[in-house]
Amino acid sequence: MKHIEKMHNNIKCERKNIHFMRKPKMQWMLFTTLVLMYSSCNNDDVFEKEQYKNVFALISSSGNVSSKYHPLGGETVGYVAASLGGTSPTSKDIRVKLVEDASFIDEYNTINYDVDKTKYVLALPQENYSIDSYEFTIPAGEISGRLPVRIRPDGLSPDRKYAFALRVESYSSYEVNPEKNYIIYNVEIKNRWAEGGGITVYNMTGKMTEVGTTYELQMPGTKVVQPISKNQVRILAGNEKDSKFYLLLTIDDAGKVTISPYKNAEVTQINDDTFYSNTFFIEDDGFNTYKTFRLKYEYKSGDKTYEFREELRLQFNADEEAEEELAG
Repeated sequence: MKHIEKMHNNIKCERKNIHFMRKPKMQWMLFTTLVLMYSSCNNDDVFEKEQYKNVFALISSSGNVSSKYHPLGGETVGYVAASLGGTSPTSKDIRVKLVEDASFIDEYNTINYDVDKTKYVLALPQENYSIDSYEFTIPAGEISGRLPVRIRPDGLSPDRKYAFALRVESYSSYEVNPEKNYIIYNVEIKNRWAEGGGITVYNMTGKMTEVGTTYELQMPGTKVVQPISKNQVRILAGNEKDSKFYLLLTIDDAGKVTISPYKNAEVTQINDDTFYSNTFFIEDDGFNTYKTFRLKYEYKSGDKTYEFREELRLQFNADEEAEEELAG
């Protein structure tokens, strides 16, 4: 009996020891859980602060490029703009200072065109733009600010792209987005008849005759029209593809067109046709509105001379175009 009672007491003691050992383990697990929960909440707070803090960025498209069209024939103002994010309004002005940095143009050319330098974006010549001040402000409580740039596009070629690059050198408060702290401002040219870059395409109805023969070849198709100056555009003669056949069209205020060589083309304007009368006019057929050229000329290709008559038409929205001109 004494032996059995001793065994019983030993079992009770073991149970107490087990209970004693479990208690601190449970306390440790609870402590660890609380630490993890606190850490998680703290991380959430940091994430929310990162997500909703006030950060500004220079506004641009892919590759940090901002392309703006400027009309030939004078000086117009473009803007480098900044936008501010964040859930709470700012309480202080953000004074931003920019600086020119052509290295971003070099980097853009290398990434996009590698060694094909014929496609490189060129630095905009200094005579074609002015920046009176490199500083601008995003006022307290506002979400945007902008820097004016005066652009004079006359003399730029429609066959090349021109740009200048600006980056944020300093700012007075809050933060700048490190991926949007610079901008490549790409200057595109335009006039009343076309936009640069080869994007203005007129529908063509053409008729071609080789001088000295009687046959006439109907030539429907399209023709790219490029702006050259305030009142000049460039086209290719006939249905030619080589740049040596470029023609220059000069349009006066009355719509009369003068045809001349752009560089080395051999061309002669013919003014004996009442329909192909070397004129430009706006045509409204009751449904659509068109910019219309009617031209007649002879040009030389090799040892042959061709007479070419053509009508070029471009459908457009007159109201939208008028609004764009008013907007500058």
